Amino acid sequence: MTSTTAICRATAFVAFIFLPCLTRAQGVTDPTVQQIVQRALDEIYGMHFAEADVQIRQLRTRHPQHPLGPILLATKIELQYLPVHENKTARAQFVEAVNEGIDLAKQMLDKDANNPEGVFFALTAHSYLAALYHNEGESLKAVGESRRCYGYLKDGMKLLDKNPDFYFTTGLYNYYVERYPMDHTIVKPFMVFFSDGDMDLGLKQMDVATRRGLFMRTVANYYLSHILVKYEMQPTRAIPYARYLAGKFPANPLFAMMDAEVLLLTGRYAEARPAVQRLKQLPNKLVPLAIATFTGILAEQADHDDKAAAEAYQIALKLPANKPYTEEYKAMTNAGLARIAARAGNRNLAKQYYKKVMDTAQYKSLIREAKTFR
Repeated sequence: MTSTTAICRATAFVAFIFLPCLTRAQGVTDPTVQQIVQRALDEIYGMHFAEADVQIRQLRTRHPQHPLGPILLATKIELQYLPVHENKTARAQFVEAVNEGIDLAKQMLDKDANNPEGVFFALTAHSYLAALYHNEGESLKAVGESRRCYGYLKDGMKLLDKNPDFYFTTGLYNYYVERYPMDHTIVKPFMVFFSDGDMDLGLKQMDVATRRGLFMRTVANYYLSHILVKYEMQPTRAIPYARYLAGKFPANPLFAMMDAEVLLLTGRYAEARPAVQRLKQLPNKLVPLAIATFTGILAEQADHDDKAAAEAYQIALKLPANKPYTEEYKAMTNAGLARIAARAGNRNLAKQYYKKVMDTAQYKSLIREAKTFR
């Protein structure tokens, strides 16, 4: 994966909630329309898809030539059929809506190349496709979409004063353009083509988006949680962002998984137990692996019951993982089994499990744990 793809994929990691913004200065400025948009977003995030359809139809009727409608529709489809690339019919509907959004965004940019709405909708739509192709293993297609994303990302950096939602994309770029080559040295020669970033500034800008963003507040909270856990090894800092999302959208499986994970990583087991129980009420196909993994962590680290923990971890190993969303839980499971083996005095088995951790882990904390085991 090239650095361009990596940066755009970071933008699109949560494509289902990577939503367009509306500027107050132009475009869809009707307060009634903006209220409909907010209701639609809340219904989508809350997994109330029939209700979201009602709001989306209203928007498309009012503004048939605006990319807002099709992009909201694509967003709804992405979350409703998560992971969308595994559902042939939903995937086709998703791509059709995204392409319609691209066409309408380009029409806006043809009239005004600096139109903030046009820039953001184009960035959103191409990010959707970049993420889809990456998840499907279509590297060349992903790279093509990512190159298009990069131009819009750069344009958005000049528009912070037009809309605070651009703090998310700008902050994400500032962080990721520095972070990615630190972990993938092979891409360093290509980084001369990118503007320099600033990781600390990027984190601060994303935090601004969690508080000031209009329509990017949700995605900023989610992705900032992810960065603080995955790269910064600071799950305690992620707690307010993850708790906000889970509290507002309890039926959302990705938010619920992130919330339970952060609570477990910070040792807040009394709060983590009901969070894991709530996961059991969610029907999404991604959830079973998370439940088994988190059950194992509770048994191992809260209850100090290695037998029960090993049983839960073994169940987790037999469950399928989805690379973009739940593969890290396999690494967590193998790390748990490695710790149990080490406590039982079986260091060779522990090393075997830690080798599996290294094969799949992305979280810096897990990689460090596996590397330091002797």
